[in-house]
Amino acid sequence: MGLKESEALAAGHEVQCGQFPFSALGKASILNEPHGFIKVVSDAENGKVLGVHMVGPRVTELLGEAVTALGFEADLKTWAEVIHPHPSLSEAMGEALAAAAGRPVHGG
Repeated sequence: MGLKESEALAAGHEVQCGQFPFSALGKASILNEPHGFIKVVSDAENGKVLGVHMVGPRVTELLGEAVTALGFEADLKTWAEVIHPHPSLSEAMGEALAAAAGRPVHGG
């Protein structure tokens, strides 16, 4: 939902992205479905989240958080501080947000 990275760039945004693979999630391993990822596209200047893209198992369960946060125009810093339980697929959202904010919890 929202803008793809290429669309944000074409619209003149300086883009900051964060991505996290489901293969790194304990819950995805438990479900034996370690494929997919979540990607967050944000404006590097003001931290506004411009788009969230999800591919993988049960992402329909995660859409509500992204739609709500985009609807309320949550900024990256605020949204990245939302707690995402462990183990859960929603951890990928938290990890992608933290990565976009330049503060990845896991990975580099």
